[in-house]
Amino acid sequence: MRTTYCGLVSEALLGQTVTLMGWAHRRRDHGGVIFIDLRDREGLVQIVCDPDRAETFGVAEGVRNEYCLKVVGKVRSRPAGTENVNLTSGKVEVLATELEVLNPSVSPPFQIDEENLSETTRLTHRVFDLRRPFMQRNMKLRYRVAMEIRKFLDANGFIDIETPMLTRSTPEGARDYLVPSRVHEGMFYALPQSPQLFKQMLMVAGFDRYYQIVKCFRDEDLRADRQPEFTQIDIETSFLDEEEIRTMFEGMIRSTFQHAIGVELPPFPVMKYADAMRRYGSDKPDLRVKLELTELTDVMADVDFKVFSAPATAKDGRVVALRIPGGGEMSRGEIDAYGEFVKIYGAKGLAWIKVNDAAKGREGLQSPIVKNLHDRALAEVLARTGAASGDLLFFGADKATVVNDAIGALRVKVGHSDFGKARGLVQGEWEPLWVVDFPMFDYDAAAQRWNAVHHPFTSPKDGHEDWLETDPGRCIAKAYDVVLNGIELGGGSVRIHREEVQSKVFRALKIDAEEAQAKFGFLLDALQYGAPPHGGIAIGLDRFVMLMTGAESLRDVIAFPKTQRAQDLLTSAPSAVDEKQLRELHIRLRNVQGTAA
Repeated sequence: MRTTYCGLVSEALLGQTVTLMGWAHRRRDHGGVIFIDLRDREGLVQIVCDPDRAETFGVAEGVRNEYCLKVVGKVRSRPAGTENVNLTSGKVEVLATELEVLNPSVSPPFQIDEENLSETTRLTHRVFDLRRPFMQRNMKLRYRVAMEIRKFLDANGFIDIETPMLTRSTPEGARDYLVPSRVHEGMFYALPQSPQLFKQMLMVAGFDRYYQIVKCFRDEDLRADRQPEFTQIDIETSFLDEEEIRTMFEGMIRSTFQHAIGVELPPFPVMKYADAMRRYGSDKPDLRVKLELTELTDVMADVDFKVFSAPATAKDGRVVALRIPGGGEMSRGEIDAYGEFVKIYGAKGLAWIKVNDAAKGREGLQSPIVKNLHDRALAEVLARTGAASGDLLFFGADKATVVNDAIGALRVKVGHSDFGKARGLVQGEWEPLWVVDFPMFDYDAAAQRWNAVHHPFTSPKDGHEDWLETDPGRCIAKAYDVVLNGIELGGGSVRIHREEVQSKVFRALKIDAEEAQAKFGFLLDALQYGAPPHGGIAIGLDRFVMLMTGAESLRDVIAFPKTQRAQDLLTSAPSAVDEKQLRELHIRLRNVQGTAA
C-alpha cells in the first residue's frame, strides 16, 4: 500500500521507509547509478537505484518513460550541491530497496513536458495530456474552487438539490439538445440549458435557498470560452432583493478567490448597462484597460463627411472616438492592421487622426479626413477627448451595435498590445465589476418582435410593469452580470413571482395565452400558490477556473472537453448508431450517407 504521494516526500520523512506509486517521468543512467524521477499527481521525487542491489537495478535498467512503477525505499538527504529548491522533495531522494513495474508503457504520443502541441493532438490523446503537470494543477484547482463554493453556500444555509437532466424544450435563447423518447413515439426530451424553471419551482416549494453545481447543455456556435456542455454554479434564494443578492454572491466570489488561490479581490464597483455601453462599448468591460470611448454623435450631425454625418443623424447610429495616448508613434502599417481588425465586427473601416500639435488646431492634425470636418467639430473632438500632442484618435461611425462591438473590441486590443502595455494603457491584475439595469428586451427588426435580453422570467424594475404592454423598449430589468477582467463570470436576476406580471411578459414576447399555457402552464400555476419573491445567479465554473489559471481556453480546465466543432476526439463522439437503435426511437434519417445501416 502507498504510504505517501511522490510530490509530498520531504525532509520530514528522513530515515523512513516509504512506498510510492507513480509514473517514470525521466530515467537517467549516471555511471552505474540509475536515477528515476517518479511522478504522481502531487509532483516528483528522485529515486536512486544502486547497482549493489542487483535485482532492483536490473528492473531499473528496463524502465522507460511513463512506465507505471511501485517503489519501496528509504528517504535520505541529497548530496550537497544537488538539491532542487523548486521541488517539495528537492532536498531528499529515495534509495530504492524494491522496484516493481506495475505496467509498462508504449512510446508516448508526445513528451509530458513538450510545449506547442496542437489542440487536436492533445484532445485525441487526452488521457495522456491530463498527466501533464499543468493539467493536473488545473483539475485540482477546479476541485478546490468547487469545494470552497460548497463550503460558503453551506455556511449560508443553501441546500444542494438535483434537478432533472431530461426535461421539456423551452425557449431560453440557445438551441436545445434534444433526446428522442422510445416509449412516447414522436416525442422528445431536451437537455437543460439551465435549471432555471426548476429552481424557481423549488422556491415556490419553500426550500428558500438552493444551489447546484450542474451540467448545462446548449447547442450553439462555439468559441474558446464556450462549450456545448458546461458546468454552472446555479443558485436561487427567496426574500432577498437585488442588492442583497449581489452582496451575498460577491462575498462568495471573493471568499473563493482568497481560499483557492490566495488572491484578495477588491470590492466590486457597480455600473449601469447604459454607462458601460457608453464608456466602453461593452456590457462586460475589461477595466484593466484605461481607455474610454468619447461620444461624438451630436458633434458630427452637420459635417460634410457622410461617413460620420449619416450615422450621426440615423435613429440607430453612433459616432465615437477612442483616444490612444502616445499613439502618434504608431506606424501606418499598425493603424491599417487595426482597420482590418474592426472589420471582423462589421465595421467598414477605421478613420483616424494623429494629433501632432494640439495647440495648432486644424494645422496640427494629420489625417485624410481632417479636410472634411469643420473647425467647430474638430475643436469639439479635441476638447471632448482631451487629446494632447502625440496622441492618436480612432473613430467609429455606424449603427450603434456595430460601433460598440468594433470600437469596444479595439479598445481591448490596443490596451493589451505590446504598445499598450509599454504605455501603461493596461493596469491591474484583477478588475471585477457588477453590471446592472439591463434593458428587459431588444427588438428583432427582421422578425418584428421583442426578445428577452436575459430570459423571460426576469422581473422588470418596480413601476415598469405597465410598459410591458405599452412600451417594452423602456422596461429595465432587475438583472445583473458579474464581470471579471472583461469576461462575464455569470449573471442573474430577480425573478417574476406574480402570475399576472409573467403573463404580461409573455404577451410582450408574442407568446399568446394558449402557447404560454402549453409551454409554461406549470410555472404560471405555481406562481399563483403564494410564490415568494425570489432571485438568483448562475456562475460558469469553467470560466471561473479559466480566469484563475490564466488559461486561454475553457478546454484547459475541463477534463474531457469538446472541440470548437462540438466533437470529442478521444471517444470519437458524436458517432453513427445502427438502424436497430434508430427504429426503436422511431427515427428515420433523411440523409443516410455515411451512416451505419
